[in-house]
Amino acid sequence: MTELVNGKGLTLIPKTDAKQTLKDFKSDQEVRWCPGCGDYAILAAVQSFLPELGLRRENIVFVSGIGCSSRFPYYLNTYGFHSIHGRAPAIATGLAASRPDLSVWVITGDGDALSIGGNHLIHALRRNVNLNILLFNNRIYGLTKGQYSPTSEVGKITKSTPMGSLDKPFNPISLALGAEASFVARTLDSDRKHLQSVLREATAHRGTSLVEIYQNCNIFNDNAFEPLKDPEVRDEITLRLEHGQPIASATKAVVRAAGGGIEVVPRAEAADDRILVHDAHRPDPSLAFALSRLDEPSFEHVPIGIFRQVDRPAYDVLMAEQLDEAVAQKGPGDLGGLLMGGDTWRIG
Repeated sequence: MTELVNGKGLTLIPKTDAKQTLKDFKSDQEVRWCPGCGDYAILAAVQSFLPELGLRRENIVFVSGIGCSSRFPYYLNTYGFHSIHGRAPAIATGLAASRPDLSVWVITGDGDALSIGGNHLIHALRRNVNLNILLFNNRIYGLTKGQYSPTSEVGKITKSTPMGSLDKPFNPISLALGAEASFVARTLDSDRKHLQSVLREATAHRGTSLVEIYQNCNIFNDNAFEPLKDPEVRDEITLRLEHGQPIASATKAVVRAAGGGIEVVPRAEAADDRILVHDAHRPDPSLAFALSRLDEPSFEHVPIGIFRQVDRPAYDVLMAEQLDEAVAQKGPGDLGGLLMGGDTWRIG
């Protein structure tokens, strides 16, 4: 037994002495997504990243809900649980709290996590359970053939909104920060280097990590994130968030606004000492929240990276401490006595 390499919790998780490769984490199942789907790139990035953890495959679990992204557990040679719509965070919470010897991951999509699963997501985040949540955001319902989702932009023409969506979309990063999530990040399906760097930080974080991944659905919402992939403009509009570094792109910079907030100005007009330096470890989430609001639907400027990364007690560790204290004070519990004792009645 060796201390968990990714720092999740204060427990011990078995490591393997065997050298692992991407091939070790590929299952024997045929990968069945639409050709060109961004899920392929995410799967390959995760499969090639997992050997870094040095954990035995039987101590890694992927829990998913319903949706295209939720096929993920089938394609990984680890334990997996294809659960029910929106409930993956709830199931993963029970698993992580009762099995501290496991590295638990949640795979979900913008529809699965933010519609029927919205309550489960925010409560997992506020509790700070030891989970890694990967939220694939393609701004559409792909599995059910192209209805608008909770992240679709206003005016989106889909099969369920033929005259354009009227709904104000969720911003997953803002939502997570509002729920007091201790680790919040955004990355892109096609940028493997950045995606894996974010995964590296997420797994090193103690508590819940939420990683939003912009993921292209080439069938029902193709090129939704094309500006972030276009070599001609991506370096101008992408604001890389790196702790301790100025928040700026090749042509734009983030500065304090006159009213106390933040704004994006031309890089040439911002002196170096005026450009905001990113502090992902800041306890107050207000600045991270302000950064999350810079994500314009038109992609004029999009923050990419880790918005927030702060330490606070993990739920499952606190729960284990309570259980140890209860046993020390009153001895082992009696489940049968609990179920049949107290305010119970027999009828008939």
